[in-house]
Amino acid sequence: MTTPRYVREAAEDTGLMKVKEERQDLNEVEEKHQDQKDHDLNTGEKSVSFSKTENSNIQIPEVKKPFSCSQCGNTFKQKRSLMYHMLVHAGIKPFSCSQCGKSFTQKKQLNEHVRIHSSEKPFTCSQCGRSFTQKKQLNEHVRIHSSVKPFSCSQCGNTFTRKASLKNHMIIHTGKMPFSCSQCGNTFKQKRSLMYHMLVHAGIKPFSCSQCGRSFTHKKQLSDHVHIHSSEKPFSCSQCGNTFTRKASLNNHIIIHSGKKPFSCSQCGNTFTRKGSLKNHMLIHNGIKPFVCSQCGKSFIQKGHLKVHLITHSSEKPFTCSQCGICFLESWSQSSCSSLSLCREEIELIWKEISKG
Repeated sequence: MTTPRYVREAAEDTGLMKVKEERQDLNEVEEKHQDQKDHDLNTGEKSVSFSKTENSNIQIPEVKKPFSCSQCGNTFKQKRSLMYHMLVHAGIKPFSCSQCGKSFTQKKQLNEHVRIHSSEKPFTCSQCGRSFTQKKQLNEHVRIHSSVKPFSCSQCGNTFTRKASLKNHMIIHTGKMPFSCSQCGNTFKQKRSLMYHMLVHAGIKPFSCSQCGRSFTHKKQLSDHVHIHSSEKPFSCSQCGNTFTRKASLNNHIIIHSGKKPFSCSQCGNTFTRKGSLKNHMLIHNGIKPFVCSQCGKSFIQKGHLKVHLITHSSEKPFTCSQCGICFLESWSQSSCSSLSLCREEIELIWKEISKG
């Protein structure tokens, strides 16, 4: 295949010409080096490159990387590797995928990429059977089984199996959220988090509950949801014994015992124990009332307020508070009243306020 003209011109601009001639010179050097090795092994003589130990084991010297990139300082064992690397700085990607148009600097990268379209995963983990499109992915994966985490955070000491995971983690310490949603402006620390968030705008909920059919955007949300059907509450509070279906719910609950209110309103200074409570509170300042009564059209800031309002449309109130005698449409209302120990007058005042909308 003839090298495209734009590639040759770009190569000239970055000093990449004469690669073939330089590679040929390098091959000659390598052949001479191999001849010397064969000679040394046959005659038993020592050479500059090899030495014998007391156990007569041949020691290979430390690998040298004599070819250095003038732009970034990276070093390479072979000049050809340096030449390929220089294409990155030149922005040259001559190998394009015929299916999606994505371009690559090296043909090897293209060959690895096309497996995505064919669903071919030739690299399989011998321990769990999971397959991968690239050998590099398999090498990163096997660290999970060995518990080896060679990449360590210099600030907090957390360790990771992959360099990319460490890189994503470091963003936490900077406080930066560089990935922004173009539709709502929400920002995220990781690109993956942004990708998950975009599913919300697209209305995509690929994870469905087999028992009730409810769908979720994330797999974790589905995992949390299935506990509802089993009545299993595996997360228990060590201070009061309350149990929860989700760990996130337990974490939110624990803040109550600490008395901390880390979430503060930037407009009025009110503080809250939960981020969700702050989010609901901000609707007051924005004047947004997203919860609308289907019967009379009144709107409310919180879903709980709408539920209380719906009582006014029904004459049935089967649940009675043991403390104040007021009847309620739903048991949750009666339970809330008892736990708060409100008197009849206080509840009536609240009721009137909510009924105003």
